Formats: sequence, structure tokens, C-alpha cells
Amino acid sequence: MSATSDSLRANYKVRASELLGRNWLNTGGQQLDLEALRGKIVILDFWTFCCINCLHVLDELRPLEQQYSDVLVTVGVHSPKFEHEADPEALAAAVERYEIHHPVLDDPELVTWQAYGARAWPTLVVLDPEGYIVAHLSGEGHAQGLGSLIEELVAEHEAKGTLHRGDGPYVAPEPREGDLRFPGKAIALANGNFLVGDSGHHRLVELAADLTLVRTIGAGVKGYADGDADTAQFNELQGLALLPEELVAKVGYDVIVADTVNHRLRSVNLSTGQVGTVAGNGVQRLLDADTARSSDAPTQLGNDALNISLSSPWDVLYHPSGKVIIAMAGTHQIFAFDPASTEVEIFAGSGLEGLADGKPQDAWFAQPSGLALDGDDVWVADSETSALRRIEIADGQAVAVHTAVGEGLFDFGFRDGDAAQARLQHPLGVAVLPDGSIAIADSYNGAVRRFDPSSNTVSTLAKGLKEPADVLIDASGEGDPVLLVVETNTHQLVRIPIPAEALVVDEGASQTQRPKTRVKAGGHQILVRFAAPKGQKLDDRWGDPTQLKISASPEELILSGGGTSTGLARTLELNPQIAEGVLHITARAAACDGEPGGEIPDHAACHLYQQDWGIPVLLDAEGEDELQLDLRGVN
Repeated sequence: MSATSDSLRANYKVRASELLGRNWLNTGGQQLDLEALRGKIVILDFWTFCCINCLHVLDELRPLEQQYSDVLVTVGVHSPKFEHEADPEALAAAVERYEIHHPVLDDPELVTWQAYGARAWPTLVVLDPEGYIVAHLSGEGHAQGLGSLIEELVAEHEAKGTLHRGDGPYVAPEPREGDLRFPGKAIALANGNFLVGDSGHHRLVELAADLTLVRTIGAGVKGYADGDADTAQFNELQGLALLPEELVAKVGYDVIVADTVNHRLRSVNLSTGQVGTVAGNGVQRLLDADTARSSDAPTQLGNDALNISLSSPWDVLYHPSGKVIIAMAGTHQIFAFDPASTEVEIFAGSGLEGLADGKPQDAWFAQPSGLALDGDDVWVADSETSALRRIEIADGQAVAVHTAVGEGLFDFGFRDGDAAQARLQHPLGVAVLPDGSIAIADSYNGAVRRFDPSSNTVSTLAKGLKEPADVLIDASGEGDPVLLVVETNTHQLVRIPIPAEALVVDEGASQTQRPKTRVKAGGHQILVRFAAPKGQKLDDRWGDPTQLKISASPEELILSGGGTSTGLARTLELNPQIAEGVLHITARAAACDGEPGGEIPDHAACHLYQQDWGIPVLLDAEGEDELQLDLRGVN
């Protein structure tokens, strides 16, 4: 589909569709259209604010936006996955929180999403200055190719006189004041205070027991720098872990910080305010293809922690085995770091995105975002599957992964009751209550939920919150312990009594809503197109390096052809008795650096390309009998 082997450019010329939605953000109130963007190179970034891959793309695009500021306009087309993401106030908060410095189109009905044929988050579509589509890409990792394409388009349209240099339509919003800005996680300190990841200010904040400001650690500007409390820099930091005193004496620091966008673990000495780096080289980790393809692959990554790549660590937790457990949201895995030995390991998770239990290295997670210790076991808020998971641990090693609440990538809701039927919506935090039940910061439902393992039921402890990102048990005051909730979108921590009797809420179960594809019953061909990027070849050293996993909701939709097998083509038998449903498709392919036809060099870097789709389908005698998808856009 590319014009040349070196270009992202498509070999077709199609006029771009108009940009339609509910409203525009970051334009100073102006309603944009394609005519207003004529003369500029335009990147349409189809995103949704829950999606870690979409957040990665925002950061990949920032250098391009800066370098080509006079010729390039990025337009974020926000196409929501979860119901909460369609709330205009929630979207406005996310645009502010992630410091998005380009216009954003609010597309809650997925009108523009459908017009441009997007099927997965993130999707990038490039328009030339005359308003034609020149590239259509899926996934992340396209920054280098986009830079080359922009250079091509600049040269071509400057020669034609169709390129207009100058400022774009972005208008910056008013800055927000206050001690906290979109706080993420918090921990209790031994002195009775609380340490908060002040994500929007890119710093740590220590609050007294009455939640007033004591001090800050970090310069308060986005960046990366070790140093003292006034000069150190973080980038959208999230989770915090307090180490025990005996370990502090050995390693010289008290707290480990998940410095999310810097892809690092940072250290903080609370006595001096000194900030260091203990793991991560700052380069986003791409999932290791060998590890993802084999449950027998080694999980130990070595003790040269500063030269190991991480990917969006979101939460950290000290485990009594001496390890710090890491919710590695960017690779959908759980890592571990030993502060004493500096060993880094993959603790659980294959790296494939979804919900699958079993052996630690076979399990699937989806953007794990919150951790809590329960004896030796660890509870996980698995945000993209709207699930509560548990890692069973013995002798410091993961034994198995279990799901307590949750159904899959595209299932969510606000429903209490039996855990098998209960639904959450993008939970981000978790804590163990004094009675042994589990409190969940159910972020997109604006609630704190409770899972009771003894009765296997879910109930609601509090609702009406604004994107709670974390919850912890606060026993610092007189009387019974209370919940301390990090309420991100009100920029504060709030105390909530633990009710004697929890609420029982049933606002229903939902699935991600997208336009339905009409398909015929009977035989249906699934074909996923993939070509290894230039300079890489398929890694066929252990057989077919491609794989499809296909399932459906309801399960009865697929009579045959479901499950997991090698290859990127599959024939399904669709049940004529089922009127509609969702096809869940995960495709992956492994490729290594090397020229096609040649041998893969020793120590070549290998990469796993993966994309997940939830394709809503409507059975129709006049529908399609084939579905073609792209694992990786044109390249």
C-alpha cells in the first residue's frame, strides 16, 4: 500500500472527509473545518484518553509538532471507548491534564472515526495541504516515518505553491492554580503525613495529616533531571512505594516513584529531598518478541537496571520478598525490581493485551494501573479490561493470575452484586480494607467500589467522585479508619467514612459502542495484513511468527474458527441464530532487524507488533463475508 519502500505514503489519492463532531477544544471557541486547515499538513490523531498507546502517540507527536510548527497541524479526534469518555467535562479535563497543545475535535458519536475508517486506537491519518489523504496508520511507533513524510510533503507543496507557512489554529487555555493539579497516587508516610504524586505539576507534594501543604519535591516542570528538591524533574509521575527502614539503610533512599512518561523508576531520599534514578534508560520498552511468544522464555532482565528499557510504569508496591512490584502499563505486564541487587524481572504477563488467567507468563493484562498488597498476594486494578485481578505469590514468585471481577477488553458498566455479573469502568487504584475486602478506585464510574472475597460480591462504598485515581486506608485520626481518595479531576484528596452498609448499584453492563459492520452468517474470512517495516524481516526461527486470537461476545456467535492459532488468516463460521455481537480479534507478528531473505544477525533487536480490535457486527444476508484489517499501517 505504499508508494515506495521508504515512504509511509499511500498509493491512492482520496479527498478527506469533513471533520464533524460535538465541539472543538483548544481553538479559543472557533469551530474548525477542513477549509480552515487548507495549506497545512494535517495529522488526524484518533485517540481516546483511557488508552496508554494513545498517550504514547501524544508524546511521539510532540517533537514533530515543535519541529514543523509552521507547516503542521495535529488534530486530535477524540473517539471514546468508555461511556465516561463521552462526557465533555471529562474530555476537557483530559486535554488539560495531558497538556495537549493542538486542536481536539470531540467526536462522541464516532462520526469522523467512521468516515475515516478507523477501527482501533490509536489511528493516524495524514492529509496533504490540498486536503487529500496520503497515509493511514494504526498503532504507535510511526514518528520517524512521519518525519520523512512531512519532509516529502513540504518539498512537494512548497514547489506547487500550495503550502502555507505560519501559525496554526491552536489556542492555549488559561493555566490552573492550586497546590495540586491532577494528582495520581498517594502513600502514607511514617510521620503521619502523605506523599502525593502531583502528576499535573510533575512533582511530589507532601501533605500534613490535615491535608495542608508541607513541602514539594521537584522543580514543577515537565522533564527529566536528578538532583535536589528544587531542581529535580519528573514527567507525569504516578505510583509511589515506601521502603522499610532496614532497606532504606542499605540503598540510601526511602521512596520509589513510577516516573511514567520518562519510563523510569526514580528514588527519593525524604530527609534530604534528593532525587535519583534507579531503573530505566528513558527509552520506551518495545515488547520483546521472544518473551511474548514463549512461556518458557527467560524473565530475568539483569541487574544493569539503568540500561533496561521500561514502558509507562503506572504504580509501584513494596513486597515483603524485598521486591518492588511494578504495574508496567505500557507493555501490559507486571515487572519487579529488587532495590538491593538492582535486578529487574518480568513478574507476570505475556505482554499481550486482554484478560486471560493462568500461569504468570501466559496471563494477559491490559494496562495495569493500581496495586495493593494482601498478605503475599497482590491485587491489580487492570484498567482497560475494567477488571480486578489477583496475582498469587509464593516465596517471592508469582504462581498464578486470577480474575475476581471483569469480563474483557470491551466490557464495562456500573453493576453491583455477584462478582461474575458485576461491572467496573476503568479502575485505577486498589486497597485492602481492615475486614479483608478490597476497595477499588473505579475511576470512570466516579466511585469507590468494594469486592468481598468471602461472599464473592461487589458493592459501592461511595459515588459522585471525579475520576478517583487511588484509594488508601487512613487510620491516622481518632475512631475508625476512613478512605482517603485521590480525586484527580477535583485536584484534591478527600476523606470518606467507610459505610457500615455499602450501596448496591445497578446502572447496567455495557460494551464499547462503535458502528456495526454488516456480515453474512456462515463462512466469514478474517484477513490481517502485515508487512515488516523496512530493515526488518519476519522472525521465523521458531516457525510461523504470526498469530490470531479470535473470540466473540456472545460466545455463541462463532460456531467454529475461534481460539488462538498461528497465521493471519482465519475462516469463521458465524451463527445465523445470533442477530448481532462483537468479534474480538488480536493479531500479532514478530520481526527482527535484518534484510528480507537474509539471516537474522546475532543479537538483532526483535519486535512484537500487536493490535486489538473489537468489531461490532450485525448479521445480514446482504452483508460482507470477509473482513480485512491492518496490523500495522502502511510503511
